[in-house]
Amino acid sequence: MSKAHDMTTESAVLRGGIATAVGSWPGADAREAAATIVGELGDLPHLVELPGRGTGSDLIGRASALLVDLRFDISTRGYRLAPRPSATSRRAHDLLRTDLDALEEAWETAGLIGSGRPVKVQSAGPLTLAAQVELANGHRLLTDPGAVRDLAESLAEGLERHAAEVARRLGTAVLVQVDEPSLSAVLAGSLTGASILNTVRALPEPEALHLLDTVVAAQTRPVLVHTCADRPALGFLRDSAAAAVGFDLATVGTGDLDGIGELLDNGKFVALGLIPATAPARPPTWREVAEPGVRLIDRLGFPRRLLAERVLITPACGLAGASLTWARRTLALAADVARAYTEEAESLTFDRLGPSGM
Repeated sequence: MSKAHDMTTESAVLRGGIATAVGSWPGADAREAAATIVGELGDLPHLVELPGRGTGSDLIGRASALLVDLRFDISTRGYRLAPRPSATSRRAHDLLRTDLDALEEAWETAGLIGSGRPVKVQSAGPLTLAAQVELANGHRLLTDPGAVRDLAESLAEGLERHAAEVARRLGTAVLVQVDEPSLSAVLAGSLTGASILNTVRALPEPEALHLLDTVVAAQTRPVLVHTCADRPALGFLRDSAAAAVGFDLATVGTGDLDGIGELLDNGKFVALGLIPATAPARPPTWREVAEPGVRLIDRLGFPRRLLAERVLITPACGLAGASLTWARRTLALAADVARAYTEEAESLTFDRLGPSGM
């Protein structure tokens, strides 16, 4: 893929001042979920994940439907590699087909086929899959370097095929999101082994980066790497091939500010998780949601126009644990903040002090 093609594709699908969601959604009705997302997220809808349907529909299980020549089965502790197609992998494939059909139907109903409005797809990344999926012997896949390499290569090919199918079905550009909630744990070596006597070594950053970039670089579309981990590994993600990095802003402290600045200095887009994934005791106004992002940019010394140029607004994480009412509200809040960042960022003022640490 030429650089010119890459820049053209990126500008068509990835831009600042827009709202999107992370991936998961409450409930089990694929048609209702797709219609809601297409209707509410005008700038960047996404193919939803519905973990409420059970095995094969969550972040890890969905990956079984994307991998090439690898598949998962279920064990007493979670997912594990399977030597042959299993009921679990077949269910994951069936659920993905259902979700794709529902999205295409919603897209067509809204008159968006061939409109060029971009859409986002998500998958667990290679590091999270290696951390959460077991080998046949019960150990984490992460403990076998050869298996991890095969997994990354399989995911790279499968995710590219998946994005191409979505692009073909909807007649539009696609943003690929790679979810790495286990990234910080993989780098820190804080994962437990198969028993209390087993440990899982910290994966050196160069090895981890190679695995992540195996997947990212294989995509012919721009990639957003998202992590919901506490203290996201911003320095690591800065060095990745991803065009954008997403994280929960509430997990970021003063010591992480330089890392965010470096992401922006390196030309990456940033997806700020600004809205709680579950309903707080007192629902915030859009101004309260918008404030941390504005204060962040001010503190980093960037011009506020960057909010409209290279910042996307999202919930803090997936919304599977939220009520349907709050999930819908998060989309409206995200859209309101995106509009404010685009139209009036320079004039936004706040009376109270910013959040602790920011």
